[in-house]
Amino acid sequence: MPAYRGLNVNIPENDAPHREYLQQCGTGQLSLQKCQDCGFMRYPPGPMCPECQSLNLGWAAVSGKGTIHSYYIVPHAINPAFRDWTPYPVILVELDEQRGVPTEHRAIRMVGNLVAADGSAETEANIAIGKRVQVTMVDLGDGMALPQWHLSAEPPEETPWQFPANA
Repeated sequence: MPAYRGLNVNIPENDAPHREYLQQCGTGQLSLQKCQDCGFMRYPPGPMCPECQSLNLGWAAVSGKGTIHSYYIVPHAINPAFRDWTPYPVILVELDEQRGVPTEHRAIRMVGNLVAADGSAETEANIAIGKRVQVTMVDLGDGMALPQWHLSAEPPEETPWQFPANA
């Protein structure tokens, strides 16, 4: 059974899209569902295209690059598996692919942990909205992986913004 931080990852048998997603990630490449009829990519995966209602879906590799759209520093571990990791950042990443499609404010956004080069939680001082990130995969076993993120050396499009200290 796949596991993350010592916890079993239970994917129900009737949730084929999520199982396929984690298996796609297990190849080392971030891939998203893509409608074979209208070309719309989506996350999270599901059984039907939200744009044209087609059931004809496949998988498409994406760059795994994006921008921090928002973030939160988790101060206390709710799950004991994260006790030694707190505080840790959870970020909302806006992927480069399909930004502004089909409307100006639409984008593919994914939630994940922001990790340092050694796999530990990135420090709060290094995190800011607008900073560039790149996907990294954490092996779950059984041919599956979980995408997480690390800061990229790419320059941000705009001046990054951080939550004020002691907010």
